[in-house]
Amino acid sequence: MPLSEHEQRVLAQMEQALYAEDPRLATTLKSSASASGHGLDRRRVALGVLGAVVGLGLVVLGVMSQMIWVGAIGFLLMVLGGAWAAKPPARPKLGVVGGDGKGGGGGGGRRGPRGPRPSGGSFMERMEQQWDKRREQGL
Repeated sequence: MPLSEHEQRVLAQMEQALYAEDPRLATTLKSSASASGHGLDRRRVALGVLGAVVGLGLVVLGVMSQMIWVGAIGFLLMVLGGAWAAKPPARPKLGVVGGDGKGGGGGGGRRGPRGPRPSGGSFMERMEQQWDKRREQGL
């Protein structure tokens, strides 16, 4: 369904605002959207449909030859082929942004050194301490 003229104008205004506010992010998003494409991967769909058709053939063969295990394998192949075809394409992994707003050092998913960890035990205990601190500051 195409966008109305009003929706197209609003979208154009949003794009212009994004370019004005952060041109680097806008160009990155535009290049990654055009590179990744939208929708399903044709190769993945073709392999999934092929697997489902072969699985259906095995189910029919298993019923005709009265070998239940062949039919079960065929059914499993049909289900896996359908799931493989319906799986959306992989999204690119997001990087880490440093404190200066620029991309991290590209450590291959490696995390940098962490700051000192607040004492206080478990996660819930720390959340309760933060809650109490906010309540005291607010009153």
